[in-house]
Amino acid sequence: MTAAIEQSLLQRGRTGENPNVGCVIVKDGHIVGRGATGRGGRPHAETQALAQAGAQARAADVYVTLEPCSHFGQTPPCADALIQAKIARCYIAVIDPDKRVNYQGAARLQEAGIDTQIGLGEQAARAAMRDWLVTKS
Repeated sequence: MTAAIEQSLLQRGRTGENPNVGCVIVKDGHIVGRGATGRGGRPHAETQALAQAGAQARAADVYVTLEPCSHFGQTPPCADALIQAKIARCYIAVIDPDKRVNYQGAARLQEAGIDTQIGLGEQAARAAMRDWLVTKS
């Protein structure tokens, strides 16, 4: 999760109204994909990491600082992209307080049979996203 948090900090203050999310994909002990929310909020961290990982995302572990989105907005849901990539596990540091997501992304992953763990690195991830989280409180 530390690597995902480091990714998120690369975009702190540059993501518009979106959170600065970081994501890493790990396969066989090696990082095969990295991503951070893009300038202005797009692309999302998960889709960048999946694009970098390619086929190596299958059966891999994903570490993401904020719960993957589960709604259609300007992009399709990141939770669905992770499911389609057939990842094995997803470690989520912080549940998204946005009412359009709030446990729904994690639930989608679990319903798809993906081992989903919540809370790994939560304090550090909250600190990295503190400016955005303040606007959601």
